[in-house]
Amino acid sequence: MRRSLRFAIVAASLVASTAFASPTNPQNGVEYTTLATPQPVQATGKKVEVVEFFAYHCPACYALEPGLNEWVKKQGDKIVLRRVHLPFQGPADPEAHLFLTLEAMGKQAEFHPKVLHAVHVQRVRLMKDDQIIDWVSKNGIDRAKFLETWNSFGVTTKLRRLPQVATAYQVSGTPTIIIDGKYQTSPGQVSEKLKITDRNQLMQASFQVLDALVEKAAKTK
Repeated sequence: MRRSLRFAIVAASLVASTAFASPTNPQNGVEYTTLATPQPVQATGKKVEVVEFFAYHCPACYALEPGLNEWVKKQGDKIVLRRVHLPFQGPADPEAHLFLTLEAMGKQAEFHPKVLHAVHVQRVRLMKDDQIIDWVSKNGIDRAKFLETWNSFGVTTKLRRLPQVATAYQVSGTPTIIIDGKYQTSPGQVSEKLKITDRNQLMQASFQVLDALVEKAAKTK
């Protein structure tokens, strides 16, 4: 092969590679992956469902939280955010149990940031049932009402099903974001594929990927 032709092929390959890896134009298998089996969404109309798989003890989830909240506000009526606590400790995961109980009591929005603050700033251990029940009792939730909801059929059924939910969405780590029941991405994937080590740049790139995936999903509504 002549040198000029070889050079042209290499140059074209480099240009294609650069274009391929872009958070504003994410590609399947690079910045995101498409689930083999799309999952049903709860969002109605033209709204795009965004599911965050997270864990209260996860440092990366805590780091993502402020930016995610701002991104959700920016998206406005375009999306519906739903959170799922990944059951790292199995079908009786105490942290997931806490999240589902707060959700069932209508206190998730109020207490979600409080739990994150307690775990990551105050260094409160909330990895066991008794630790959680003691903490909520000291933070303005009626102990009896909490335990009634904690032990309710609806909450315990959802808790036991969480491992199946995680498997269906092919999620094994946190934070992981699912767009429209079919597109999966995460800051970890974006960092690995785009070789980003700076935290601020990673957050910016991650939300650019989410922007593009929401737009992609919205076109199919």
